[in-house]
Amino acid sequence: MNESKVLLERLRAVIEAWPETREKLSHGAPTWWGGAKTFATFADNHHGDGRVAIWVKSTFSEQQDRVEAAPELFFVPPYLGPRGWVAMRLDREPDWAFVEEILEEGYRLVAPKRAIAVLDGQSG
Repeated sequence: MNESKVLLERLRAVIEAWPETREKLSHGAPTWWGGAKTFATFADNHHGDGRVAIWVKSTFSEQQDRVEAAPELFFVPPYLGPRGWVAMRLDREPDWAFVEEILEEGYRLVAPKRAIAVLDGQSG
């Protein structure tokens, strides 16, 4: 299995454990919904950019803070960046606890309140 597939399977394992998530292809990329809204997209060499990354729903302030603090790890993704999303490179041996934290923050921005309550019950 190539590196991208391994990374994608690891993302799936994290996200599928959360309530009311689903995955489907959007614009050719694996994309996840929390309830009715998207919160993450897997980008593997998007338009030849050479990066394997996860694009995640975020706030503008978090996007800016992360890109400024660690530009080797974070970048503003095309298309979704103007909406506050942030991209995190997965081809740089990321800390997976941190990846999960970033994903959960994005999920919490879009997931239904009932799903958040279930998630909080799972982790509490």
